[in-house]
Amino acid sequence: MYNLVGKRGLWFILSGLLMLPGIVFMIWSLMTHGTILPLAIDYTGGTMWEMRFEKPITATEVRDVFVKADFADTTVFLVGDDQTVQAKLKNIDIPQKEALNSALTEQIGPFEELSFRSIGPSIGAEVSRAAVVAVLIASILILIYIAIAFRSVSHPTRYGVCAVIAMIHDVLVMISGVAILNWVAGWEVDALFLTAAMTVIGYSVNDTIVVFDRIRENLKRYRSESLATVANRSLIETMQRSLSTQITTLLALVAILVLGGATLRPFMGMLVVGLVSGTYSSIFNATALLVAWDEGSFFPRNNSSQSNPVAGEHAAAA
Repeated sequence: MYNLVGKRGLWFILSGLLMLPGIVFMIWSLMTHGTILPLAIDYTGGTMWEMRFEKPITATEVRDVFVKADFADTTVFLVGDDQTVQAKLKNIDIPQKEALNSALTEQIGPFEELSFRSIGPSIGAEVSRAAVVAVLIASILILIYIAIAFRSVSHPTRYGVCAVIAMIHDVLVMISGVAILNWVAGWEVDALFLTAAMTVIGYSVNDTIVVFDRIRENLKRYRSESLATVANRSLIETMQRSLSTQITTLLALVAILVLGGATLRPFMGMLVVGLVSGTYSSIFNATALLVAWDEGSFFPRNNSSQSNPVAGEHAAAA
């Protein structure tokens, strides 16, 4: 049986390496834009303007009109087809909008306004606070749930703490992915970021609890084995189920990412990065961290997976 837990030092290092490029790009974003992540107008405040032209156009054509009108920081992308575009720019007043209307009509052609809305920066602040509060509440509830559900084993709170750490790891990897994708594709963090983060948290915790639940069952079944051995056995037993579930989900997400509209791509991209990280952390990080805590060492000693303490010390008498 392959010793996954015995390689935990490698998995921990790999997790750090996965986040390192994102950290570099976040520092770069902080130095160039003043924020660690590229924030959309949902957070910074601004105007979102969606319009449909009577003829096919490109995002570059439309953006050039805004640039000539001194709105150089405008972001424009196609939505659905080659006639509908969405522009994101700083807040504008009625005279500025009328001037842009005239410029767009003269330089490109007639268009129909599909939507026009302004978002204040206070809304972005509320969304940011909601994101932090949501993660904190989720962490507390997970700790409480696991402490109760795993009360039959020794140190049940350790399972909860390890699940929360794996969850935070996945959110950090997702954030790192956003930082990289901004540099590569110009993606920004919008209001859907919170939805993506909570979805990733749900998948991550679900996968981790599946493995932990199998550990709990096997601790009672293999009382003569060490926790590391039982944990490794449980990982092997649940790996096929975890991979099958996540691959099925990822296939659907990748299809939408590739074939869906431009407005959905950042959201789907965040989900893909987060779910891949969640699968990785539930298999390689959460359980390895639990064993490392039990043995008091992040890097396994020789033959640590076969050493004491035995599993019987971790399972309460039924």
